[in-house]
Amino acid sequence: MQTILVTGANRGIGLELCRSFQARSDAVIAVCRRSSPELGALGARIIADVNVTDEASIATLVRALDGTRIDVLVHNAGILRAEALGSIDYDSVREQLETNALAPLRLTERLLPLLAPGGKVALMTSRMGSVADNSSGSMYGYRMSKAALNMAGASLAIDLKPKGIAVVILHPGFVNTEMTGGRGNVEPRDAARQLVARIDELTLATTGRFLHANGEVLPW
Repeated sequence: MQTILVTGANRGIGLELCRSFQARSDAVIAVCRRSSPELGALGARIIADVNVTDEASIATLVRALDGTRIDVLVHNAGILRAEALGSIDYDSVREQLETNALAPLRLTERLLPLLAPGGKVALMTSRMGSVADNSSGSMYGYRMSKAALNMAGASLAIDLKPKGIAVVILHPGFVNTEMTGGRGNVEPRDAARQLVARIDELTLATTGRFLHANGEVLPW
């Protein structure tokens, strides 16, 4: 049995990841701003009222986890806003950078003393953060924040390898969630199943890879 912490756990991909891990008897710590009836029904340990962009909130989370050994840390919390050239909301871009890129790095650093040797860190990114794959432009805040997260993941893989901790950078697919406005072509449960498989197979030998949930290696 592993202890797995998932952020953004109250709905969508995060909820289904918690459901998948809980179903195989892992000890799940579900971190979120607000819980949901669906999350509450899983029987996982829920730590709510956590804003991953707020240092005081992170400090409260760290205190709540005192003495807990974490085997897998899944950074799933994130936001998506749409911006087009000529009407860019720079406060929105800044919010996405803070939530999608800086928060996972900050939380990994703060929880590092709790990560077990042989542990794993999974960063939920997007292929929209791929520079090589950008063929449609726009979506400035989201693309920039996920590209920044990808770079953070690449550096974390290098810095954590001597500690025996492996990192994977995961694109879940175009998932049918509230974030995508229900326009996705993959159901959250199916995405979670594939993501869990990618996390399970992660080793130090494969650390730092940018992967689609189906296992495809994605271009940077």
